[in-house]
Parts: sequence; structure tokens; C-alpha cells
Amino acid sequence: MRDAVIVDAVRTPVGKRGGSLSALHSASLSAHVLKALAERNHLDPILVDDVVWGCASAVGMQAGCVGRAAVLAAGWPESVPGLTVDRQCGSSQQALHQAAAGVVSGQYDIAVAGGVEIMSRLPLGTTRGDGSFGEPFGPDVFARYDGVRFNQGTGAQLIADEYGITRAEMDQHGLDSHERAARAVDEGLFDAQITPVPLDDGTFFATDEGVRRGSSMETLGSLKPAFRADGSITAGNASQVSDGSAALLVTTSEVARAQGWTPMARVHTAVVTGTDPVTMLKGPIPATAKALRKAGLALDDIGAFEINEAFASVTLAWLRETGADYGRMNPLGGAMAIGHPIGGSGARLMTTLVHHMRDNDIRYGLQSMCEGGGMANATILELL
Repeated sequence: MRDAVIVDAVRTPVGKRGGSLSALHSASLSAHVLKALAERNHLDPILVDDVVWGCASAVGMQAGCVGRAAVLAAGWPESVPGLTVDRQCGSSQQALHQAAAGVVSGQYDIAVAGGVEIMSRLPLGTTRGDGSFGEPFGPDVFARYDGVRFNQGTGAQLIADEYGITRAEMDQHGLDSHERAARAVDEGLFDAQITPVPLDDGTFFATDEGVRRGSSMETLGSLKPAFRADGSITAGNASQVSDGSAALLVTTSEVARAQGWTPMARVHTAVVTGTDPVTMLKGPIPATAKALRKAGLALDDIGAFEINEAFASVTLAWLRETGADYGRMNPLGGAMAIGHPIGGSGARLMTTLVHHMRDNDIRYGLQSMCEGGGMANATILELL
């Protein structure tokens, strides 16, 4: 029986909008994590059967096939192919699923999964259906779901309304996210997973840029609603516009032994599901249930959860539905603090999760994230 194991996972620091990574090309930033992954593991790139790369906005410099462009930008052999996957926010989590499936099926022996997004240089309209940059849904979808015209922020507000989640609860969640991330930075908990990025001025960008220190409930309470005049979703309880990339080395236990690698974890269970495209962001709830059911595990078996903080209402609704321990969810902070480089976020979360599991001897970890159009991936890892 072939399995799929993660040998290593590496990411860039996440840059804020207009920040340290905003001038870079997506292929170049992707190439940086590819090269780092190879160097850290003494991987000869010619052995890589495929690079499966997530990206949610295939326009401008991310058009074409950024996965293939990343391989070429990294200087890897021309024989190494690249694939670009779009499942919106879950693109690079889906990339891991496809790499793992390829390894288990025997199509691949060694694959790299990951993703990238430099949101600073792309119009936000490319990831929402408001018609600004073309209309991704079309008349037949609108005939079925008129509300699908709502953007994700409006969907997040609908979730807050449905679950009775208050502004104070969401602001506290946002504050907690920043405090957890700041503590992780100060304690060096991200050091082993981050590859610093060299900049044109000769310096290295090495620390997540969106983490805010010294905020307060009073400060967050002063922010104006972002999507509805009487709403409760603000910039303080939502994810940030971000830039970043991450990559994971995926193979079988047998190949890992032959290469002298010690795997970190195996991909225990991988699922995907759909949900309604109007609120669109409740997918992690059924995806989590589906993954646990398929794995034969209980919620209490999971020692750490990475649930993407696209909006505070999304993760708080997930908590209410699952009954999970708040302390086990995003223990090192989430997208509200670290950022959400859409196509790269799945791999970023997975990188953070697998390192956290190793550092704390956690047997099972689960990751899930909401995705545009009403979908969600869920992945369970088992520590090795």
C-alpha cells in the first residue's frame, strides 16, 4: 500500500498589501520557496514528477500557468512540469490533495504542492463576482442564485447574522489572532517554517508583516463596518490583503527512506465538499464532519485545527457547530493577523500546522478553509 507523506514544508513570510513582497513577480516568489525546499532537503529537482501549484487569480503576471513558470524561474530542469490549480482560497490545499493522490496512485513518486498570490498587484475584482473584471458566474447561475452576486464579505455578514455572532465576539477573536501570532513570532515558533526573502535593497524579509501589536477592543470597536452600514464585519475582524507563497514536499514512505528523508506527517484523510454559494463561507463545517467521518476519528482526537480566518464570523460559526476547543484552533494566530494570500493560503496553513504538530507532539491535526463559490477542503494529518 502506497501512502503520501509530507517530508518538509516551507513558506515565505506573509507580506501586507503594498508591503515588502508587493514588487515581486509571482513566479519569482514561488521559485524562492521551491529552491528553499530543495536546498533544505538535498532534493535533486530532476526527481520531481510534478509541481502542483495553487493560484486563485489567473490574470496579469499570474495568468498562463504560474506553476510551470515557477519551475522555470527556480532554474529547475525543463523536464519538471507544473500545474496550476484554482479552488479559490483553498487552491493550494487542493494542490496538496492532488499531489498526495498522485503519489498514492503511483502517478508520482515525488511531487511538490504549494501556491502563491501577490494580491497587492492584482485587482480584487478578479476574485469576486461583481462584474468589475468580467463575470465568472453568468445568467444561469444568477437565475438559480440571485444572491450569488454578494461578495464574500456580505456572505460573512450573513453568517454573523444567522448565528447571532456579535461585533464584540468577532473583534475579540481578531484581537486574539494578533496576540497569538505576535507571541509565536516572539518565541521563534515560525522560524523553522519560514525562508527569508532577499529584497533589492540587500535586506531580507523574514517576519510576517501584518501582525499588529498593542491593539485593543476600543481600537477595533472604532472601525467602520465594511460591507453593510449597520453591519459588524470590519477590517479588524477580517483577513488581510496579502502576498506570500508556500511549498510542501510530498512522497511515499518508501521513497522517503530511499532518499534518506524523515517525513513529518502523512496525509491521513483528504476531502472536499460544496455548500450554498450565497453565504458561501460555511463549507468548513460540513467539510470537517466529512473528514472526521471518513477518517473514523472523533473531534477530540484532533490536537490542533487550522481553520482559515477569512472572517471572524466564519471561524466562530465553525466553533459553534463543531464544539471544538477555541484554544486548539489557530493556536499561532490566523489570517486576520498573519494574512491571507489567497492561492498560497492553503499551503501556508498546512506548513504552520505540520510544524506545530511536530513541535508539540500532536498526533492528529485538521485543516479546513472556506472557498469562493461555496466549497471547502478539509485535510487530516497524522504525525510521523
